[in-house]
Amino acid sequence: MSRKEEIQIAYQSVGNHTGFYDGMMTYGNIAGKLLCRLVWNMDKEKNLYYRNKVLSSIPKDFSGRLLEIPVGTGIMTLPLYKGLPKAEIVCMDYAPEMMEPAKERATLLGIENIHFQQGDVGALPFQAESFDIVLSMNGFHVFPDKEAAYQEVFRVLKPGGIFCGCFYVEGGVKRADWFAKHIYVPKGLFTPPFETEEGLRKRLMESYTEVSVERVETVACFSCVKKNS
Repeated sequence: MSRKEEIQIAYQSVGNHTGFYDGMMTYGNIAGKLLCRLVWNMDKEKNLYYRNKVLSSIPKDFSGRLLEIPVGTGIMTLPLYKGLPKAEIVCMDYAPEMMEPAKERATLLGIENIHFQQGDVGALPFQAESFDIVLSMNGFHVFPDKEAAYQEVFRVLKPGGIFCGCFYVEGGVKRADWFAKHIYVPKGLFTPPFETEEGLRKRLMESYTEVSVERVETVACFSCVKKNS
């Protein structure tokens, strides 16, 4: 079985337990709160801060084309998209089961300018320089071929476009590093090698400008702009 298949199977299971997943992502229920504190050393304020930090990179009046990968259940981003009626939004994920709740949320929120499709960030089915923003929240620590993912994001992003997001980086919280290595990797939920805060900053500065990287406990939040050719 390939690593991509392992990831799909792992997140199929997660997609069948969206209440727990959403609670963990938003510090929204007892189980999610316990996991955030135990594993990631996150409290409500830190959780809210890193999410707002990432999403603040998207202009409030944005009317261009945005790609989000992975969208997951949409718990963190769909409320934002409701306020962007002039944008064209494309949401992708490895696991269709993860996107079903996102589709339901989009319908309930009345978001019509959005398209969902299954896809692989390492082989995006889009033309070069076709998006104004690429957003990736909590994805890069999962992707099996991170180099391909970085290359594909760069390829589909327009010059002057924004690449922003967040993901787990090692070296922030020792117990989180232990859980990542011994629990999340064997279950197919995370895939090494993992970035460090400084490694991510250095990588982004090679191809982007206006690079901002801030670590909140175990999560690196970043935003950068693709250099003009």
